[in-house]
Amino acid sequence: MTQSTTSIKVEVKTEYIEAQSTPDEEKFLFSYTITIINLGDQDVTLKSRHWCITDANGRKSEVQGAGVVGETPTIKPNTAYQYTSGTVLETPFGVMEGSYTMQKSNGEEFKAPISAFSLAVPGLLH
Repeated sequence: MTQSTTSIKVEVKTEYIEAQSTPDEEKFLFSYTITIINLGDQDVTLKSRHWCITDANGRKSEVQGAGVVGETPTIKPNTAYQYTSGTVLETPFGVMEGSYTMQKSNGEEFKAPISAFSLAVPGLLH
């Protein structure tokens, strides 16, 4: 899945972490690796994130905060920043979507949207 906005491209890869999940206790752990590519002509700094996570029961949770994984990276033009994080769902399927608040080197802030992507136990969806 790839999403592009004015100058930011966001790529997402997800993985089910079976070894740390306990389906009997409704605990399904997923990791997601995000690659943020700066296609613009200015440095951009990732200031904050906003996620909306929805499980298969329709339960929504929101996550907001400064930066990602404890960092507020500055991404130079034509370079990328990558990080991996995770989330726990009570169901074997869910969806995440959100946005990053970015700031250009000239001080202008903008939102970089992250399109919805699936978190699913392998073999669950056909």
